[in-house]
Amino acid sequence: MRYYIIAGEASGDLHGSNLIKALHQKDPNANIRCWGGDMMEQAGATLVKHYRDLAFMGFVEVIKHLGTIFDNIKFCKSDISAFKPDVVVFVDYPGFNMRIAEWAHKQQLKTVYYISPQVWAWKEKRVLKLKRDIDKMLVILPFEVDFYKKWDYPVTYVGHPLTEVVKASKAEKTPVFANKPIIALLPGSRSQEIRIKLPIMLQMVEKFPDFQFIIAQAPSQPDTIYLELAGTLPVKLVQGQTYDLLKQATAALVTSGTATLETALFNVPQVVCYKGNSISFWLATKLVKVKYISLVNLVMDKPVVKELIQSALTAENLEMELRKILDDNNYLQAIQTDYAQLWTMLGAQPASANAAKAIYDSATA
Repeated sequence: MRYYIIAGEASGDLHGSNLIKALHQKDPNANIRCWGGDMMEQAGATLVKHYRDLAFMGFVEVIKHLGTIFDNIKFCKSDISAFKPDVVVFVDYPGFNMRIAEWAHKQQLKTVYYISPQVWAWKEKRVLKLKRDIDKMLVILPFEVDFYKKWDYPVTYVGHPLTEVVKASKAEKTPVFANKPIIALLPGSRSQEIRIKLPIMLQMVEKFPDFQFIIAQAPSQPDTIYLELAGTLPVKLVQGQTYDLLKQATAALVTSGTATLETALFNVPQVVCYKGNSISFWLATKLVKVKYISLVNLVMDKPVVKELIQSALTAENLEMELRKILDDNNYLQAIQTDYAQLWTMLGAQPASANAAKAIYDSATA
């Protein structure tokens, strides 16, 4: 069978790569073409476009790059038409993927969405477009089943793919990164967010001299951006070893997104950091309807980890929250208790295998 998979971010590359491996196991003759990253290519797909050329963060940034976005949409449609897939699979990345899905539906192509767009956070009425354009929706968060039920849209919960990835990583041998306790810095995967948040995170280095600060380098970013921001500070940089870093970390400062959930699954107490373009953030506050920005708090439906958002993300606040994690045993125990419950809620289903089966069944139906 011929599969065309579209992912547009680092997390999509990770989950897309495990999906591709599972598809090859389910369908040894699978011919897979993708938009994604290095991991998806290494898993056995032909990479058409890398996500580093696709990821634009925030409303203002999207507007600035509209020409490039429209060119990518046009090229994607042309490439799909030439490939003639049995099924088109969309992995998150809704701004782009929902446009392609609408076109694919009109072309009478089979469509599957793996990792639902966060329509429960803003613009709920997008569900109507998903119902129209997507033949099968595969969700990875337990509360999404009930959300879609409100809209009379039956979806399939396949489990969260991070649980299987984290379990596999925990079983692997871990290189030693430092002879001091480690504080991990996860400043995101886009250059825009790294330049805004990492300088604030780095202000903690001299305030906590008994700890080794290590930055998790995004696979799509060069060393230079981190080295420029770090200057002469005694920090380390690791690439492609974020999970090894989290296995050793005492605490973490984490940009909102998938990384917050990854950090929690490794049982690392964290402070969630978010700061963006002021206009983009103002617009987001008018549109987004969720109580939290971190997946940990969203899934648990309570403030398990502290979120420092926009003007609250200051060096003073960050230091205070980090000291609470390091010095307050009751606070630390409460986080770890909630993390254990998070594991229980997400379950231990083989998400990638479940998704591959659902996609294969759709392709062959």
